[in-house]
Amino acid sequence: MSQPSSSCVTAEVHADGVAEVVVDNPPVNALPVAGWFALADTVRALGADPRVRAVVLRAEGRGFNAGVDIKEMQRTDGFTALLGANRGCYAAFAAVYECAVPVIAAVHGFCLGGGIGLVGNADIIVASDDATFGLPEVDRGALGAATHLSRLVPQHRMRAMMYTSATATAAELHGYGSVHQVVPAEALRDTALDLAREIAAKDPTVIRAAKEALNGIDLWDVKKSYRYEQGFTFELNLTGVSDRIRDEFVRGDQA
Repeated sequence: MSQPSSSCVTAEVHADGVAEVVVDNPPVNALPVAGWFALADTVRALGADPRVRAVVLRAEGRGFNAGVDIKEMQRTDGFTALLGANRGCYAAFAAVYECAVPVIAAVHGFCLGGGIGLVGNADIIVASDDATFGLPEVDRGALGAATHLSRLVPQHRMRAMMYTSATATAAELHGYGSVHQVVPAEALRDTALDLAREIAAKDPTVIRAAKEALNGIDLWDVKKSYRYEQGFTFELNLTGVSDRIRDEFVRGDQA
């Protein structure tokens, strides 16, 4: 059964209790402000649905997620789009983390910026062998989601990736234990759905209790930590440097 959604986020609840959320916003799945809020609302609604026992979050197209829509931000006067993107990302990341049932992220291609926030807050990650993960934030005049990258790679690797905008492969993250399984791209969806079905076959009351318990003992306060990072993005924007860097990025992308 399909759920209401925005044009770039769709959802379907299968008969086995697995919900499938699909992001599809060509060309690179960079989400506009409305898309981030739609994703948050969709995931929260599925978690509140008693039929749902597990959620698979995946994407269509060239990659899993390229973060926020920089072009939307640059064509919007003032800080309206910036504030919207920050609040939308915060809402979407929190919705994945707080979803009442386990969320499996199925990652292919690139997973950048806001994509790291989504998968870093997911319960389980499966990835295709072409998947790469990274935070190009310093190249976009922003900060944020180091909170979530820290859940995927060790501390010093995270710092190097943050400062240089380097990416890590799915195989590297599998070696760290943060990616559960790496498979060929054509097997990614089925692998994620099979894993979700295995979870969905368990007693739903126990699984929902397990999700709440695991969040309760988490060493990270992901919401507070990410909100702290966002404060530095606001500071950078007030200096004007972020707007200049984003303009350069948009001009280069159009060249």
